[in-house]
Amino acid sequence: MMDEMSSGVSVAADPSADVPPPLKQGEAFHVFISYSSTDAQWTHSLIDRLESNGLGVCYHERDFTAGRTVLENMSECIQESQKVLLVLSSEFVRSRWCLLEANMSLFRDCLERKPIVPVILEPGVCVPLHLCHLTYLEVHDPEFEAKLLKVLFTPNRQLQGSTVVPYQPPSLYNGKPLQPLTATNVESLYKWDAGRFSDMDVPDQLRLIIEDRERYREAVGIINSVSQKRVFSKWLQAVLIGVGVGFLITLEGGIGYISFLLAFNPHSYFWPLALSCQVCILIGTLVQLGLTKRESVAHTVKEMQKAAGRANVILRDEKVLMGCQSTSKIHMVYVSLDGCRRTFAETFSERASAENMFGRALLYFSSGYACCLAKRSFPFPVPAAPGHLEGAVCFCQYVSTQLSLGEWM
Repeated sequence: MMDEMSSGVSVAADPSADVPPPLKQGEAFHVFISYSSTDAQWTHSLIDRLESNGLGVCYHERDFTAGRTVLENMSECIQESQKVLLVLSSEFVRSRWCLLEANMSLFRDCLERKPIVPVILEPGVCVPLHLCHLTYLEVHDPEFEAKLLKVLFTPNRQLQGSTVVPYQPPSLYNGKPLQPLTATNVESLYKWDAGRFSDMDVPDQLRLIIEDRERYREAVGIINSVSQKRVFSKWLQAVLIGVGVGFLITLEGGIGYISFLLAFNPHSYFWPLALSCQVCILIGTLVQLGLTKRESVAHTVKEMQKAAGRANVILRDEKVLMGCQSTSKIHMVYVSLDGCRRTFAETFSERASAENMFGRALLYFSSGYACCLAKRSFPFPVPAAPGHLEGAVCFCQYVSTQLSLGEWM
């Protein structure tokens, strides 16, 4: 009944499926809808249209049982529904999906038996890792509602490959961007300061990926070390600026005093010269302060990029890379470097030399590569020859191209 869509989920043809499937024993709803409260207005409008087509819809604001936890209510509602519809927005991925993913063991049994229908509400939203293989519908598609009704009207037995599955090999998720990490002090962060990131525990979106949590904490600690260094440099910079301002005040005061004494001499030309010197000193000081501030921001980002490279040397076996392009956010990608690592081994005959060069490549290039992969944008044309990453530039291609362009961090 429904053509194969973007992610490979197929629906068996059934011309008679123009009404909702009958509810079986233990089922109370045709679909359970999970959404963020910020998207309630759009979702309620959709619910009204679905119910007008005879579908039984379950959602938390109306159908959750008071006095029970959110997790207990979600689990029961999913079990009583034929399908699960997720309204994916940035806020949903940040909050509600993290709650579900963090407790995947609680939901896995019921979710593996229920078709999942992800609906993309916002263009460019980062689809959670464990939904990347599913068919998704986009609300901006002119045929969105017709496609959605076809899915919901199709019996579960005719839906193929449309359920959340446990952790899969890298071939399925390779190259997928993850939710970025935001600095815990982002609200009080100056542009030239390095952000601090929580290393208390592995974030929800990484708990099913990171096996060694101590390794993750060590990697984040390396990036946080930039902030600690910046505290010292900031105090040193403040002292130097204070000394410089004091010197300028003393100099200006001396020049001003001499100008005042000579101003009464009608034949003296020194006081206009002194005034010009004062103005030049003041302008030069302001320009220097502006340049120092801009250079300080660039220097901080550069230091965080270097720290991300050192962190990636630790995280490479976890198949996670970090990248920094600002002082307040860390971009993260799930990517396997096994193929690229073999290429280094083939390029450099001695194993020790190959490992050394691969480590140096991670140090200097992995941060930029992670940012490019997360944003799906590279500063050069995609090489014609296929690499180790389907549909994107692999790490060894990125390193080779950057070296040929003379880029070296």
